Amino acid sequence: MSDTPPDRLSSNPRSPHFEQSLLERGIGIRFKGLQRHDVEEYCLSEGWIRVALGKKVDRHGNALTLKLSGEVEAWFERPAEGVADGADEQPGD
Repeated sequence: MSDTPPDRLSSNPRSPHFEQSLLERGIGIRFKGLQRHDVEEYCLSEGWIRVALGKKVDRHGNALTLKLSGEVEAWFERPAEGVADGADEQPGD
């Protein structure tokens, strides 16, 4: 598994960009230089994030989101399963 987050990822299970295995690793997002913990969806190449608009919901019960544009950085908070911390050590050392 790659250690680079995908270009676009969503936390909404109904989205085509939803991927549970990646979300379980934890995704860190820095938007315009500040770390954000309320991001619903992001796109690195297009430079935007979606955040919930308070507790407001639409008529179908989906959270209303606001699209913010700016510089976006993403990283995994935990390494992939099966990758040891000492990955650069030689076997038998």
